[in-house]
Amino acid sequence: MISLLALTSLMLTLVAPMAPGSGELPAPAAAAPARAEAPLVPAKPSDITAPQSRFTSDRIVVEVRSPRPGTTDQPVRDVILIPGLASTALVWEPVAERLSRTHRVHLVSVRGFGELAAGGNGQGLVAGPVADEVARYIRTRGLQNPAIIGHSMGGQIALRLASAPGVTLDRVMIVDAAPFFPSLIDDRATGRDLEPIAVVAYQAVLFLGDEALARQPWAQGMGPTAGALDSWVGWQGGDSRVLAQSLYEVMTVDLRPNLARIDVPVTVVYGWSRREDSPRYRLQLSWQQAYRGSRHPVRLVPIEGAEHMVMIDQPVRFMAAVDEFLGNP
Repeated sequence: MISLLALTSLMLTLVAPMAPGSGELPAPAAAAPARAEAPLVPAKPSDITAPQSRFTSDRIVVEVRSPRPGTTDQPVRDVILIPGLASTALVWEPVAERLSRTHRVHLVSVRGFGELAAGGNGQGLVAGPVADEVARYIRTRGLQNPAIIGHSMGGQIALRLASAPGVTLDRVMIVDAAPFFPSLIDDRATGRDLEPIAVVAYQAVLFLGDEALARQPWAQGMGPTAGALDSWVGWQGGDSRVLAQSLYEVMTVDLRPNLARIDVPVTVVYGWSRREDSPRYRLQLSWQQAYRGSRHPVRLVPIEGAEHMVMIDQPVRFMAAVDEFLGNP
């Protein structure tokens, strides 16, 4: 959330010279409350095809990596990795390389992030339809109780999946994401409170455009991650329309009501600092409050020395948390 706030602040600063109320930029698609979303239809036996069936989508792209034949004598379990806002599956590269030795890894990328064309995400809502497509992928590929690891916006998508009827998961790991991000700063905040700021942030992203959003200076506020952006990870930009709508939804959609419907183990991993002057230190209690409506106790795992991009900032500690989450020896 710290990086999200920094990004929003940066955009608001740059967009300040714009004349208020110009009306030249379109308004974001208003996200319906979490409870009002159309429920996913439970899969029927006839809907589930062979694990290698073809899957195409105008919302997501999925890459599958499996262990080499003969390299493991254990049953191969499925793990789905979902990246956050303005990131593609590349942020999971070291994690995927390690897990694919023993697990079947499904790397999800959201169309409109990075260099992927916007596809169906170019109009209307993003996060809800993307979650629906991941659910359809699970059914189409016949995945049995996959584990899901989602970062930031991807973590919120994982929460949507875990609380949706007709989707059976094994366990869920949420990486530096809250069901309602603003609640980390103020537990009394509502989506309506954030609406004016979210609309300005939405318009700021559109105003900046695709090219500006892809430049490395937008890594400001990402902490140690900024150095990693010199290569191929972190903030990768994308289609400004998809980025604007996604940011708006992350700031305004409250998924806390979904927590009571989640009946699988949930682990929340987040960046933490022992320095008392660090915002990360002060957010410690906020993470507990963010998930207090959960049906079952949530396991909180602070990763010291990490900011928002936990898997990049502290890869060794993060991988240890993943191994423990999956029960890997």
